[in-house]
Amino acid sequence: MRGTTEKSLASSLWGYLCEYDGDRNAEGERHGYGKARLPNGDTYDGEYERGLRSGRGTYRFKSGALYTGNYLQNKKHGKGIFFYPDGSKYSGDWVDDQRQGHGEYVYANGDTYTGEWFNHKRHGQGIYVYKDSGSKYVGRWANGVQEGPGEIIHLNHRFLGRFFNGRPLGRGKYVFDFGCEQHGEYIKLEQEKGEEEEEEVPLPVEPVEPAWKAIEITKLTPWTPQDEKPPTPTATPLEAAAATGEEEMPPAEVTGESAEGRDVEPSAHEPGGDLSPARDAGEEGEGRQEEEANEVREDQGTTDLGG
Repeated sequence: MRGTTEKSLASSLWGYLCEYDGDRNAEGERHGYGKARLPNGDTYDGEYERGLRSGRGTYRFKSGALYTGNYLQNKKHGKGIFFYPDGSKYSGDWVDDQRQGHGEYVYANGDTYTGEWFNHKRHGQGIYVYKDSGSKYVGRWANGVQEGPGEIIHLNHRFLGRFFNGRPLGRGKYVFDFGCEQHGEYIKLEQEKGEEEEEEVPLPVEPVEPAWKAIEITKLTPWTPQDEKPPTPTATPLEAAAATGEEEMPPAEVTGESAEGRDVEPSAHEPGGDLSPARDAGEEGEGRQEEEANEVREDQGTTDLGG
């Protein structure tokens, strides 16, 4: 008697955990429209094809995350919107469960990125707007960071140049609203290394911010980014210019003053201090990992549940 009761309770519990209400095909697979509750409490409301989420649907995570959009064989594929638990949101293209194509990401701190994505990261042409300062970056991205020709636009001036691993590097110019430009380049300085004892393990070296070296001030001129390689850490401004095949320009006397005559050197990172892009919640996304972890459980429920 006891064994029969335990078996009945176990069967009822399994049916509750893997609850499904919807259409099935002749083989008993979920096929068509249906609603499912997964073992961990997540829910799916949408279309199925031969037992897999395919078509339009909405997946709600117990963490508070939510995805609504297109699926293909249990993976987000096509157009869709993902609301992350931290309040951020991605709206755009998905390929094989990854943000890929064109889309907009609104971050928890209010920053926004609109542009191209590849393999879940900012990649290609895109615009990143910093909410606090109002500044924005317009240009190329690679694997989530600024890479290649780009422009940072501030309230009353802008910087045009090339970026390497998220930082300006090489030749560029600052354009000021009152009608002049300051040409120069960002040089990656070589960090001085201290002496080390033989048996000691050296500490990790902190990266050195590139330093701006002014060359000349001119009237407004057209500018097109050149496909130059970032100068080596030991290259001087003139050596870097010679390496690109450009006409050598005499360096202007560096007085420490900007083109505006102030004692403040213009910076690609002004205003608002650090302008590093915010991190995508989905890079280590709680919601996405939970969805993947529960796909197997849902598939098991498909096999064991009756219509």
